[in-house]
Amino acid sequence: MILFEENLNEGFLEFGIEIPVLASRAVKTFEFLKSHQILGPQIDRWHIAKIDEQISKADLLRVHSNRYVEKLYSAGLEQEIIRTFELIDEQGNYYRYNPDNATLPLSRMFDRTVTTVASTVQCCRLALDHNFCFAFRGGMHHGQKDFGKGFCMLNDIVVAIRKLQAEQLIRSVWVIDTDAHKGDGTAALTRGDSTIATLSIHMGKGWPLDEEKFDHAGNLNPSFIDSDIDIPMARGEDHLYVARLQEGLSKLESFPEPDLAVVVAGVDPFEKDELPSTSDLKLSLEQLKERDRLVYRFLKERGIPAAFVMAGGYGENSWKVYAQFLEWALLDALEINGG
Repeated sequence: MILFEENLNEGFLEFGIEIPVLASRAVKTFEFLKSHQILGPQIDRWHIAKIDEQISKADLLRVHSNRYVEKLYSAGLEQEIIRTFELIDEQGNYYRYNPDNATLPLSRMFDRTVTTVASTVQCCRLALDHNFCFAFRGGMHHGQKDFGKGFCMLNDIVVAIRKLQAEQLIRSVWVIDTDAHKGDGTAALTRGDSTIATLSIHMGKGWPLDEEKFDHAGNLNPSFIDSDIDIPMARGEDHLYVARLQEGLSKLESFPEPDLAVVVAGVDPFEKDELPSTSDLKLSLEQLKERDRLVYRFLKERGIPAAFVMAGGYGENSWKVYAQFLEWALLDALEINGG
């Protein structure tokens, strides 16, 4: 199943934010699938056209602190958005941000973020019902308990898991994170919880691991909290990526088999990604095809429902990675000839 509401824009540019998250990564992927010779005529079998899940403050408070959630619903929201998206530099100047170019007020970014959380919850429900779902949003894996970070105001992954656990629909979950950046928020928010096992394959250096490990008071930066399985990749190790991921997935089997897996399917390891902080990973389209099929098959062979969310992908070429995977995965999931 694909969860995609066509009238919801996914880009940042309409807020005056000049980070290359483009609506085209979802729109072009969907157009490719809709015009597909085999999948197009069967769109009613795989497309869910509306995000109808509702998210409350109580849902957010299972994961984020009361102080932080209240700030997001207050006059302090815009300042929190500016901090989370790093829109002002150390000299106090706008950075990757030109409010004169905005067509929407910055505060609307929070509305979109809550809709993203709703999308991830709904994607998880659909995965439980259909074994596979891909949501054309989500993957805000840097969101922490007390603050937003790295373009992630909330952590939709953990909010979704906690909501479904509270409803007693699931007990245990695996989170498999293949975004270029470490899934630091998810690791911190689930540390010590035996019901959630986290795997993150990411750049071994660079953001967020180029920050100070401890603050002036000696407190650990939560970005350095370990996932259950961390697979740091050094620059130039791209040829080892798929094999390392396969080893990591095999280690997941030492954890109890889950009721659900959430796959943070970032495509920013792509060699044509346009975000400078992803430059230590340069995977080809073919390597990313191997990566995505590996994760999909690993979960399918074990009968584990899989909810995939988009996560990072920057620039004009991101959609190609999603499209090549989803063409193959939908044909397989729907058991259509050609899968």
